[in-house]
Amino acid sequence: MSSAANSTNTMKTTVKHTPGLTGKRILMCGNEALAEAAIIAGVDAYFGYPITPQNEIPAYMAKRMPEEGRVFVQSESELAAINMVFGAAATGKRAMTTSSSPGISLMQEGISYLAGAELPAVIVNVMRGGPGLGNIAPSQSDYFQSTKGGGHGDYHLIVLAPGSVQEMGDCMPLAFDLADQYRTPVMILADGLLGQMMEPVLLEEKERRKLPPKDWALTGAKNRPQNIVRSLWLKEGKLEEVNERIQARYAQIIKNETRCEQYKVDDADIVVVAYGITARIVRGAVTKARKEGIKVGWIRPITLWPFPYEQISQAADEFKIFLTVELSCGQMVEDVKLAVAGKAPVVFFGRTGGGVPTVDDVLDKIRQLTIKHKS
Repeated sequence: MSSAANSTNTMKTTVKHTPGLTGKRILMCGNEALAEAAIIAGVDAYFGYPITPQNEIPAYMAKRMPEEGRVFVQSESELAAINMVFGAAATGKRAMTTSSSPGISLMQEGISYLAGAELPAVIVNVMRGGPGLGNIAPSQSDYFQSTKGGGHGDYHLIVLAPGSVQEMGDCMPLAFDLADQYRTPVMILADGLLGQMMEPVLLEEKERRKLPPKDWALTGAKNRPQNIVRSLWLKEGKLEEVNERIQARYAQIIKNETRCEQYKVDDADIVVVAYGITARIVRGAVTKARKEGIKVGWIRPITLWPFPYEQISQAADEFKIFLTVELSCGQMVEDVKLAVAGKAPVVFFGRTGGGVPTVDDVLDKIRQLTIKHKS
């Protein structure tokens, strides 16, 4: 996944595992590519509960994790799964869970506990339509929940938004490394289309960052001081101290880890902002629009938190119209408006409840905005 700001040193680390599919180009669905990539990235323990449209992940892990001599548990609920992740992460192991929108809602208390205890973990949300049970069609309506801290307290998750089956795999080693480096939960925010669609993918061992030692982990206190992992701090002033430490860490994440991709923004009269599967649709529309002589470009946020405010703000320095395309009633559009800060109009176009716009739908909207811009 491309990076707009990433100066962290890397080093080659070999992860011991059965070769499996490593280094081979193979046709896989997004969910399975993500699962195999997590194994290659060194996940020690997976805990999950079935829910569509992410069921291929626990099914895949149920087979592959025991083959690798690692831990797989189908928990009795999403509540149990996230608390099992907490326990495994507290011992310094790479732990993850996956679910879909209603299941992620049930995990919010545990996610807040992970953030408060400063524990690294990876959480995958393959979004479906909502609110409520909704349907099993693709959606992007969990943006607010994911980027604004869906549970209680002042916290954020690093949120990565893959845009292809290949990136479903590529984001996993990055997610685990970010979690370990910053001692924070990381969320992969995908959708039912990316989870289910099949594309050729190449899964490879990635260079791993130079990560700090996990000297905070609960590994037994023989010959060393006791470690305590918790999110409850009752001594006066202690919780504020913890919050300040966490916020300072977030400032470093914003500085070092903000990621986005841009195309033909410099000369554009219209800039389309989209992420995930919607960004792929936007690319097709922009390609067609350029052939018609319309000056349009796109920006794809790869990290939804931290959001690429600076990159979008810079694009707004020249007068443009911004078009935000989402599979929701309009959530990311609020962050685009904050980034633009009144320097240009921001227009929203979206589908909801599992509806997905076509390339021509987006192209028609671009044409309408072109007429408006010229007038």
